[in-house]
Amino acid sequence: MLLQKSYIDRIITTALDEDIHYVDVTTDYLLEDSHTAEAYYIAKDDGVLCGIDIAKRVFELVGGAFRMDILMEDGAIVKKGDIIARMSGSTKTLLKGERTALNLLQHMSGIATATRRCADLVAGTKAQITDTRKTLPGLRPLQKYAVTVGGGKNHRYNLSDGAMLKDNHVDAYGGITGAVTALRKKIGHMVKIELEVRTLEELREALAVGTEIIMLDNMSCDEMREAVAITGGRALLEASGNVTEANIRQIAETGVDIISLGALTHSVKCFDISMRIVK
Repeated sequence: MLLQKSYIDRIITTALDEDIHYVDVTTDYLLEDSHTAEAYYIAKDDGVLCGIDIAKRVFELVGGAFRMDILMEDGAIVKKGDIIARMSGSTKTLLKGERTALNLLQHMSGIATATRRCADLVAGTKAQITDTRKTLPGLRPLQKYAVTVGGGKNHRYNLSDGAMLKDNHVDAYGGITGAVTALRKKIGHMVKIELEVRTLEELREALAVGTEIIMLDNMSCDEMREAVAITGGRALLEASGNVTEANIRQIAETGVDIISLGALTHSVKCFDISMRIVK
């Protein structure tokens, strides 16, 4: 895992507090503290696994005796019916941590799986799949980590990572040339500027003022091909807006450098995994 442990623990603790609050009225009243059990994770679909170490950490933070033998690591291609991990220990620990662990594991695996599908669809082109800032509050690093596990790359993590002039910034300031020039005077030498353009005319203006990265917002594939020809390698081109698995290959073949998809994080389908107690 590349993620900061303290960050992961805060996410999990918040989720556990939300789910259990002060008592699990089913588990705590049904079972004795001494009760033990074995359980396992089983995949109910095909996809890319992500978040298994986080799932393990959930049970550790619940407390009580617990052991997990991880059989498949993050990035593994899993098939329906595969056993992902085996667990043993306090039955209360297993039952109290079940839902929180699965929520995170299924969501992250869903992101990794969707990203892998997109990356496979553009294979052989130079286009790189990236995420966006359209993430769930509090979960951004987990979601962006899952994108990398699926074979994508991360766009900026937050507003401090890079300068990005969206249409509202430009409209509020009064124009592309003025906005880029004013911003460049104030940012540090390590910070690049990305600019969103809506037309080829705006693209030409962005190039004239030396913009390093240009986002082609909701352009048709014909427009993107022309944008690539006009740019001639003078800036990185990012395709964004209305990208789907149905059209992503066609977009990649226009010659753009980056394809960003908010759907990878804001509306991805969870990957189906179950935890089962051994009778």
